[in-house]
Amino acid sequence: MAARGKVTIDVEECKGCGLCVESCPPKCLELAPELSAYGVHPARYTGEGCTGCGICFYCCPEPGALTVYRLLAAKKPAQSSAAPSGGSHAPAL
Repeated sequence: MAARGKVTIDVEECKGCGLCVESCPPKCLELAPELSAYGVHPARYTGEGCTGCGICFYCCPEPGALTVYRLLAAKKPAQSSAAPSGGSHAPAL
C-alpha cells in the first residue's frame, strides 16, 4: 500500500521522549541510534508506511518538533461518457 502521508522531524526540537514512536499506528517512526546535539535519540521517519493520521503530532509534547503532511490521492482518469449520436443528455444523479 502506498504511503498517504509523510512526517518531518526537527531534530533541534525533538527531545527523544518516544511518545510519537509509541503512538504511531503503522509504526513508521523510530528513535534514531545516533545522539542529537542535546544528547538524546531523536525520532525519525522510516520513510514508508505513513497514513497521515497525525496521531504522532498530537501526542508530541514539543510544539514544532513534528510536522505531518497528508499526500493527495492520485486522481483516477475521468471516464468518458460518449453521448449517443443525436444529442447530449444531462448526467444522471
